[in-house]
Amino acid sequence: MSDSYHIQGTDADSSAAADPSPNDPSPSDSPANETVRPGETEELTPTIEEIPESQSVIRSEELTVHYGDEQALQPVTVGIPEREVTAIIGPSGCGKSTYLRCLNRMNDMIDAARISGTVRFRGADVYADDVDPVALRRKIGMVFQKPNPFPKSIYDNVAYGLKIQGFDGDMDARVEQALRDAALWDEVKDQLDSSGLDLSGGQQQRLCIARAIAPDPEVVLMDEPASALDPVATAKVEDLIADLSERYTVIIVTHNMQQAARISDKTAVFLTGGQLVEFGDTDQIFENPENQRVEDYITGKFG
Repeated sequence: MSDSYHIQGTDADSSAAADPSPNDPSPSDSPANETVRPGETEELTPTIEEIPESQSVIRSEELTVHYGDEQALQPVTVGIPEREVTAIIGPSGCGKSTYLRCLNRMNDMIDAARISGTVRFRGADVYADDVDPVALRRKIGMVFQKPNPFPKSIYDNVAYGLKIQGFDGDMDARVEQALRDAALWDEVKDQLDSSGLDLSGGQQQRLCIARAIAPDPEVVLMDEPASALDPVATAKVEDLIADLSERYTVIIVTHNMQQAARISDKTAVFLTGGQLVEFGDTDQIFENPENQRVEDYITGKFG
């Protein structure tokens, strides 16, 4: 798979490649949106497991984000391991989604966002001047919190990004494979011409996942993909994430700590003021965290 990002695209291309939602809310990761507990305004020394560069598909170095005058993300330096599930947890307003959006430059679409530091994808700086964000988002796809299928057929929803990028292979086979990978094929194979809007909420979210993986990305970002779903649909999405991690690197933001414990290999904990406080093996963080603030959060003492 080529690492070249120099693919020209229009604004419409960017929208399709990143799978944005017209209902996706404005950033809510400003520190002003989180209740700060007394004595928690100071930064603490993070406990961050070092992932060797040879095993990191994405690495951020001193990454910070401001929305206007508000700093939403304190400097973050961390490597994300390849073909594992990394969960990002923390209370509302702690920088989880802001960090996620930095990884495929979705924050570029927010005028007030100001980003400094470095994000490297396979060693290449994704914020370099010669990087095309449209091509980058084909390598690093995204699925949002609220299912957002296009008002098109199921088939055309999955094929849309492929058509935009000029895919000239076997479209039928590619669409079928994406739907199979999203655990949706058996449910929709006889109604591919039906509108994606006619599907249930859980099916719509899996359709969006199929659309995100159809261009064959290397990384799939998920911003609370199951928060709007019922328990049955949530279980299907969680099973799907486990399957996807065999082929893709999955990075998921979730408010559901039990979900993070169930599905992830690594966990990153963001707390007050957009600080990454701890990152490491999920079992370690949930059973014996290094940081007292992390233990307080996980045990429900705040957040």
